[in-house]
Amino acid sequence: MSPEKPQANDVEQAKINEVRKLLGPVANKFPTQCCDASILRYLRARNWNAKKATKMLKETLKWRIQYRPDNIKWDDIAQEAARGKIYRANYSDKHGRTVLVMRPGLQNSNSVEEQIKCLVYCMESAISNLDEDQEQMVWLIDFQKWNMASISVKVTRETARVLQDHYPERLGIAVFYNPPKVFESFWLMVKPFLETKTYKKVKFVYSDHPPSMKVMEALFDMEKLESTFGGKSAEDYDYESYAERMKKEEKQKNDVKKSGGAKKSGDGSPSDRMSVVSEVTDSDFLVSEVSSQVSDEADFSDKNEIGSDLEGLDGIERLQIDCKDKIDGGDEVKN
Repeated sequence: MSPEKPQANDVEQAKINEVRKLLGPVANKFPTQCCDASILRYLRARNWNAKKATKMLKETLKWRIQYRPDNIKWDDIAQEAARGKIYRANYSDKHGRTVLVMRPGLQNSNSVEEQIKCLVYCMESAISNLDEDQEQMVWLIDFQKWNMASISVKVTRETARVLQDHYPERLGIAVFYNPPKVFESFWLMVKPFLETKTYKKVKFVYSDHPPSMKVMEALFDMEKLESTFGGKSAEDYDYESYAERMKKEEKQKNDVKKSGGAKKSGDGSPSDRMSVVSEVTDSDFLVSEVSSQVSDEADFSDKNEIGSDLEGLDGIERLQIDCKDKIDGGDEVKN
């Protein structure tokens, strides 16, 4: 059965209306972020607690106004993208979900800020290219050249914050392709800090294990999938052609914006890359307005839960240090 975007039933619609009422005038200023499909994702992320979902959504609106993810251009992340550590594939899965390819072993930067900017750019690109009946994406993670020394706890922590706080319910499935044995230690440490519904979306696939490769066959058209992942396509990441593709898309979006049109996103509403730019005319005023509407009596337990979860990453840092000590001592960590 195709994992299409869920439609709200009567009970869920009542919850959506409750959130919209709590949002007040803000909902009209951000029609894309405050459409029914978007509110539904925040409600699911907060277990249908309308007050928590409203607070989470308002925090995202503040973040979008201040961080301006819609303003990140290819030239801003071109250097980060040089080795293809994260990029949007030129094919979707069989259900029309955008595919983000990640190769954490090809890290080429020490800047947390620049790495997060590249991640956000790719997330925005993936969302704006979803089929209209889809709202989630596929992460295809290649572990080539990865080892425990590849981990940056600061980047991992900030990545978790951004994805959990501002892109809830966007992951459909994550494929871990050929993870090395040492990754098991990392995964066992991270798994307890993930929600059950999140880690159940993770599939381990090994090229030398035919039964697990059936996951790839079920998800992808093998003729289009790169040979790196067991597919039949000879294509691989090429920086120059990818840069040309991204710049072409940026030009098309700018042309649409200038013409007053709007590209449809996976929400069935105007893409954020268009709407946020046109909606935000006075950032300081809107930040103040959104902030003032966050109730003083808001339940902060959701933030505390996330903070507690992220503190668990300190254990990963200790594991990483142990791994680096072995490497420094001549004990190589192999994939």
